[in-house]
Amino acid sequence: MFPNSILGRPPFTPNHQQHNNFFALSPTFYSHQQLIDAQFNFQNADLSRAVSLQQLTYGNISPVQTSTSPIFRGRKRLSDEKNLPLDSKRQRFHSPHQEPTVVNHIVPLSGERRYSVPPLFHTPYVPEIVRCVPPFREIPFLEPREIILPEAKDKLSQQILELFETCQQQVSDLKKKELCRAQLQGEIQLLFPQSRLFLVGSSLNGFGTRSSDGDLCLVIKEEPVNQKTEARHILMLVHKHFCTRLSGYIERPQLIRAKVPIVKFKDKVSCVEFDLNVNNIVGIRNTFLLRTYAYLENRVRPLVLVIKKWANHHEINDASRGTLSSYSLVLMVLHYLQTLPEPILPSLQKIYPESFSLAIQLHLVHQAPCNIPPYLSKNESSLGDLLLGFLKYYATEFDWNSQMISVREAKAIPRPDGIEWRNKYICVEEPFDGTNTARAVHEKQKFDMIKDQFLKSFHRLKNKRDLNTILPLRTAILKR
Repeated sequence: MFPNSILGRPPFTPNHQQHNNFFALSPTFYSHQQLIDAQFNFQNADLSRAVSLQQLTYGNISPVQTSTSPIFRGRKRLSDEKNLPLDSKRQRFHSPHQEPTVVNHIVPLSGERRYSVPPLFHTPYVPEIVRCVPPFREIPFLEPREIILPEAKDKLSQQILELFETCQQQVSDLKKKELCRAQLQGEIQLLFPQSRLFLVGSSLNGFGTRSSDGDLCLVIKEEPVNQKTEARHILMLVHKHFCTRLSGYIERPQLIRAKVPIVKFKDKVSCVEFDLNVNNIVGIRNTFLLRTYAYLENRVRPLVLVIKKWANHHEINDASRGTLSSYSLVLMVLHYLQTLPEPILPSLQKIYPESFSLAIQLHLVHQAPCNIPPYLSKNESSLGDLLLGFLKYYATEFDWNSQMISVREAKAIPRPDGIEWRNKYICVEEPFDGTNTARAVHEKQKFDMIKDQFLKSFHRLKNKRDLNTILPLRTAILKR
């Protein structure tokens, strides 16, 4: 997939050296001089690639031997090295040690465990002496019980379940994204050796579909970075690296100068599109908060998927065009399920504050979902009733002018007086940093279009109770 490996496989260390360092972060501070060093690393990237034979194992697949860039193989590498200056040869043998990347193992589901969230990792993390992250005891990752989908007793609920089973992200989809993440981490570490690349968003939070893009967060340090200056400069280096070194593997890399700048690109091998940001650490934390909600109750994921498909079909699910982001839509669904007369979901941050504390270091945040049992609600509403109730709530009951959606509080709360909330049509509180996730909706025309679609869809679905009246199933399934 990338120059540092063959057959699209990420580097993997021998078994006796394996350890889970995916969430291990050194508290690194990148100064101006270090950014200059990163530019130097970029210019010398090809010369600093170390040679290592490593293994990758997925499930029952036999290990695959990996090597370095296809530019240097066998005799051709020997002949090329003859022409390199002595300093370059010395640099190759004395290049900085690169941390091995570790793939998130996908563990088969089991019916014998009481926990409800699929673990992401199976190999326990073993801290190295050279790391600054405090050591901790090895914690076994418990395999979850198998998630049983709710029973569909009516046509509308059956349609929702069929759409979910067809369009939900598969394990194979996640593996493709993880392979790409692992490879990219190795490439980016040529520029920033202590950095880590995280897969975040719908790919990991349980609400992904087969067509979901991949979201990546490049963490340079655990402290915030200036998104207008430092993050943009880092992404410029990454973008240049993609354009020059990885042009055969990455398609259409674009640097988007938004409030949180990103590099958009498409992996030619997996055909997955990615958005890569720098140090948007709240995205890592909310990924695992949403993942916990996703597996807390078996009606949550099918309901979220059908609502995302509905919003996408009616063109109100695109923050870049002034409508709702998928993240805001998910928070709106969770909020609705929390505010029912008999709630289907609680506030996890209230019940388990220690599991979702901002004080938890990034290499530990993935453990929280594994320690929270399923939520047993007395509400027995069908998926069809819940979809209809969701549309009705935001079409006729929620007060857009004075209220803010808060999953953290599990209720609608008064809008704050801060400047970020003034003149905003939709206010959805980010559970960790308290910002407005729906700030993209800044035009009255787009806001009216969103409200109108809620109202129209509610009346159509109420009259027919057929999903096709608000979301053509054939079209939705084709898009996956």
